[in-house]
Amino acid sequence: MTAAKLDAIDLKILDAVQRDGRITKLALADKVGLSPTPCWMRLRKLEKAGIVSGYHARIAMRLIAPVATVLMEVTLASHRQADFDRFERAIRDISEIVACWSVGGGVDYVLKVMARDIDAYQRLVDVLLDREIGIDRYFTYIVVKMVKEEIVLMAADLLPPHS
Repeated sequence: MTAAKLDAIDLKILDAVQRDGRITKLALADKVGLSPTPCWMRLRKLEKAGIVSGYHARIAMRLIAPVATVLMEVTLASHRQADFDRFERAIRDISEIVACWSVGGGVDYVLKVMARDIDAYQRLVDVLLDREIGIDRYFTYIVVKMVKEEIVLMAADLLPPHS
């Protein structure tokens, strides 16, 4: 995958909408130093290219109801592409699995699970094991405290330095 060609204004737009997805056209234009129409056209171009992939609200679930956050490492019994595909299809539609990463190293996947409580998490694991989707081993890590969870990373920080 090649990196998109972005200029300094595009990077400012990305930074602004990451920090405030509800920013108005006028405020965004002012923040990046453009007039509203060209600024909005640039944002639409970034959306169309898939660089801006959506706008979401962060909900503090713990303020609504108790929730157990669990990280789960999964190792599959077999490592053919069909085995990975079967596992990934099976977990995609499970709402409690809020993130899944295929990783290199000693395990195949790391999942982030949010369940009502630890018993609900264990029932989910039992369902996964009963479905025979290739899980050989799994390890559970219960999150006891959120230390840091950032959703904002300035795109400019990831780009190579200018020569």
